[in-house]
Amino acid sequence: MSRRSPTSAERWLVVLRRAVMGLLGLQVALATGLTLVDSYRRRGKKPKAFPVTPPRTVPVGGGEVTTYTYGQHLYDDMIAAIEGAQRQVLLETYIWKGDEVGERFKAALAAAAERGVDVYCIYDGFANLVVSPRFKRFPESMKVLRYPLYNAGVRVLDLSRYGRDHRKILVVDDAVGFVGGYNIGTAYATEWRDTHVRITGPGVWDLKRAFADFWNLNRRRGWRRSTERPLLLETASSWEPAIRFQRNVPRWWMFPIRSMYLEAIARASRNVWMTHAYFIPDQGFVDSLRIAAMRGVDVRLLLPQKSNHIVADWISRGYFEQMLLAGVRIFRFEGAMVHAKTSTIDGNWSTVGTANVDRLSLQGNYEINVEIIDEGMASKLEEIFTTDLTNATELSLTDWESRSVQRRFAEAVLAPLRPLL
Repeated sequence: MSRRSPTSAERWLVVLRRAVMGLLGLQVALATGLTLVDSYRRRGKKPKAFPVTPPRTVPVGGGEVTTYTYGQHLYDDMIAAIEGAQRQVLLETYIWKGDEVGERFKAALAAAAERGVDVYCIYDGFANLVVSPRFKRFPESMKVLRYPLYNAGVRVLDLSRYGRDHRKILVVDDAVGFVGGYNIGTAYATEWRDTHVRITGPGVWDLKRAFADFWNLNRRRGWRRSTERPLLLETASSWEPAIRFQRNVPRWWMFPIRSMYLEAIARASRNVWMTHAYFIPDQGFVDSLRIAAMRGVDVRLLLPQKSNHIVADWISRGYFEQMLLAGVRIFRFEGAMVHAKTSTIDGNWSTVGTANVDRLSLQGNYEINVEIIDEGMASKLEEIFTTDLTNATELSLTDWESRSVQRRFAEAVLAPLRPLL
């Protein structure tokens, strides 16, 4: 019997399949090549020094907020808070390196637990795959939950169970809470430019609730029996009107941080100043910035010249032209990684947190941002932003349009990956 000739539709399907596979292969090859070249260029190179704004404290509502832009300053105050704990320490981090700084935190937490303080710790299993298993052995006196590498179980198709725990929180007693972009590790102490805040007053209670909610939602997947017990807190029911914590909780399909940004940008009348480590927004987010700029708002975006994820840098550039054409000003931080996730608008609204402006943060991971309505806090973040601009170069539309054909080709090939990041 003779074989049946393929139909026109079948032939087109084969062509389409080959085209898709070819594009995917090209994307993988390009991404791999960029990563290898970037890794080679970074070999043996230390980040350059960058301007540092000393810790600044402002009164907000019934407490105070201190802003940190240098890791060593932050770590010193976090360790001091742990060493002074009397009843309880709650620590949650995405990355916890097993280096000198990581060991310092581990020792302080273990010492607190040994003297009778209730110590609860959460870290992300995926983010710490390369950390030594020895470091991840903790004293029995500490309650430790490793957020698992795979959290879906038999619910393989349940996308709500694939988000990573990207939050960074420390709460000590009812007295003080820390939240922001800093992970725990030696390099972050001096080589990365990031932003964290220390909060006192009623706002601490909401940060405690955020930690407890995550612990209780995931405790049955802990690797110790102690993590199976719920964390019950007694916190005040009063609200701090100047401070609100916005939490992305993928298990509940709850992603308020994106909405927080869009609402604030839509209300802007004077300025929108944003600093972000990774900027791969959806088109709706880009449009909100473009519209603000076109109505006369001073919209500025500060990004790293080169981040620690070179592919993310290339993908984010696909939005530059339309923003520059609309009047958005783009600055690129030089010589060191800027990992901050901050914004300030109109001299009275600010946010500091863990969420990047990308799909993984805004529609995928567990994240937390503190939203602060206070002129003093906004003024401090504007001061920090202005200081950072002294270490940045503005990208003009002319410079962008004159980029090489090779760069344009790479951006076009990687563009389909935007929805995945």
